[in-house]
Amino acid sequence: MLSRLGVLDWVRIGLLVLGLVFVATGLLPLERAVEEFDGIWPLMIFLVGVIVLAELTKEAQVFDVIADRMAVAARGSNVALFLLCVLFASLVTIFLNLDTTAVLLTPVMLALAPRAGIAALPLAMTTIWLANTASLLLPVSNLTNLLGMEKINLSTREFAGHMWAAQLAAIAVTMVFLWVFYWRGHRGHSPPETRPVADRVLFTSASAACALFIAALLIEVPVSVAAPTAAAVVVVAFFVRDRGKLTWSLVPWQLLIFVTGLFLVVPTLSAHGLSAVMSWLVGEAHDPFRTAFVAAGLANVINNLPAYQALEGVVANPLVLLVGVNVGPVITPWASLATLLWFESCARHGVKVPMRRFVLTGAGLAVVGIAASAAALVANSG
Repeated sequence: MLSRLGVLDWVRIGLLVLGLVFVATGLLPLERAVEEFDGIWPLMIFLVGVIVLAELTKEAQVFDVIADRMAVAARGSNVALFLLCVLFASLVTIFLNLDTTAVLLTPVMLALAPRAGIAALPLAMTTIWLANTASLLLPVSNLTNLLGMEKINLSTREFAGHMWAAQLAAIAVTMVFLWVFYWRGHRGHSPPETRPVADRVLFTSASAACALFIAALLIEVPVSVAAPTAAAVVVVAFFVRDRGKLTWSLVPWQLLIFVTGLFLVVPTLSAHGLSAVMSWLVGEAHDPFRTAFVAAGLANVINNLPAYQALEGVVANPLVLLVGVNVGPVITPWASLATLLWFESCARHGVKVPMRRFVLTGAGLAVVGIAASAAALVANSG
């Protein structure tokens, strides 16, 4: 098992070990560590539930069927395929979380490339950029949003009411950058008919479970209840129809280890000087644009989750902070966990990502996207 661990796995384990060392040495008091765990266990339940739901939904071919039908519906039109791919990636991110988009939608989109007769890179970039920039609207879209919800105490509808304008702005800017730098000039062809579904019962059950999850979010069911309940529907279906797919690998242990370590390490560093540095960076005026750009810069240096944790206690408006740590992590490969997972998936599928192009276009998207989203948020709030 140890031989199968990758570099990222060892980084996650190292983060957890460091956090436990902080607790053992008293740098992080045990009482504070317990408080942190009390705050994150509902998030852990949500993460397990939504990843299991997404993994089994993919196994049931729901994503494959949608992608095939998108290619058929586009009828060889590059513009139509572009718009459908943007819509697909945005909806998956909004309702099923950005990591779902990065992990599960990436191989589906890459498989769509030869069927639609276009290069893989435009589809891959659509997936990862929208995994980040389309994660503003709902609390479930990004773990940072769930963390922010705990501080600002908003319902799902209230959160969406504050963030909808910023989300539209972020997606609009992303579409422009995708079209100009990756999609323009490509020509596709109309693919053959969609491939048959192997098991209609599993397909229907997984589709119904996703609909149940979305409906539960709309009626304000807690995410720690909605996600595992929807996942249970698909698990039961697979238990009856294809038990071999129910393995322990479905449990996202790497993500759980990373989040646990994060919630031990960042509070320790904050208590020993990090908060003072963050306050200096944000400034006493708490300008929303400065806050968003500081958050984005920090996310591209140390990853968006620790960036959010480091800044949460020193900013006046957590929603502006979310704009920075959600829209901004599109420059460096480690800026978000979703981006790291996406790079791994691209490597496994033999897709070469030009790093210089990735960084430069991502920097442009981050600057324009954050400015537009923060402006939209401020206008919508005022």
